[in-house]
Amino acid sequence: MKTCKPALFAAMTLFAAPAIMVQTSAQNQEITSEATAKGKIIKFDVPGAGTGSGQGTQPIGINIRGLIAGYYSDSNGVNHGFLRTPNGDITTFNGPGSDNAVAIGPNLKGAITGFYEDSSNVIHSFLRDPHGNITTLAEDPEAGAGRGTYAENINDYGVIAGFYFDSNGEDHGFLRTPGGKFHNFDPQGSVGTYTGAFSSLNDLGDIAGGYLDSNGVSHGYLRAANGHITPFSVKGAAGTASYTINNFEVIAGDYTDSSGASHGLLRARNGGITRFDITGAGTGAEQGTIPENINDLGVIAGSYIDSNGVSHGFLRALRGAITKFDVPGAGTGSGQGTTAQSNNLEGATMGYYVDSSGAYHGFLRTP
Repeated sequence: MKTCKPALFAAMTLFAAPAIMVQTSAQNQEITSEATAKGKIIKFDVPGAGTGSGQGTQPIGINIRGLIAGYYSDSNGVNHGFLRTPNGDITTFNGPGSDNAVAIGPNLKGAITGFYEDSSNVIHSFLRDPHGNITTLAEDPEAGAGRGTYAENINDYGVIAGFYFDSNGEDHGFLRTPGGKFHNFDPQGSVGTYTGAFSSLNDLGDIAGGYLDSNGVSHGYLRAANGHITPFSVKGAAGTASYTINNFEVIAGDYTDSSGASHGLLRARNGGITRFDITGAGTGAEQGTIPENINDLGVIAGSYIDSNGVSHGFLRALRGAITKFDVPGAGTGSGQGTTAQSNNLEGATMGYYVDSSGAYHGFLRTP
């Protein structure tokens, strides 16, 4: 699964499991392009972000206009949302009546969704419009009392995807229309459904995500805009995760081998799967190659974790060329380093790096 993140993310890291099954086409390719390895890197911190271990600034997404949204953790370990403009101005915000919020987005118009924790430790979803107005969204009608509804993605048309917990504490996926109607779903055989991590809803209304079966094995899925769900797994894998989908229904994610190492996967619209690894990625448990986002040009942004547990950023071009990079100042110990979270059509890539003290800082890498 994805590497992450303090505080409220504990509730979202429920699926770190195995899988088996379907699909085809495997090939490993790597062409390191030194000519494109030198991007300009801008480092930034949200004012008020803590500087201790597990604190700091964690960007989540970037849109084509260069707006970046995410959250930061202060010195008390409390999370707050933020929006950063292309000129570097940062606006911070919280959920309604809450100081503990995670912001996700932004979409093309600058709308942000996310979730926050109230004083009773119940999770609620929110929508922040482009003018800064924040509204608590109605709970999913099938969510159990006090269990919580988590908005994870918003597309350019205001459609939101996420998951909720029922009265038994089991999780299920949902798609919410701009008018507030919920469409709940689970892949067949699922005992836990999630909708990916921050980039898994495209503008067509397709969702890429993952689920656990009754054996605790993880599988990826594609839920088409018409509601049809196609599960998939990498043949011979111990687990398969689907993280991100672009507007051409191309999915990126990873699969886990029997040693617990992660390997990148690219699933084409026709279902064919290409596997790939970044040279230098470790082969032990919680090491390997982890795609995080794919843009409409087919460029994948992600991280690879080496044999020492240090994370490094990478970009994988449509035809397989790999660019690797580290943010200056990133720590070189286990659990430290550089993680690329998202990339847009303009070639900008953003994410966070963890310093030698374990604090998080944001970065923006431009071509």
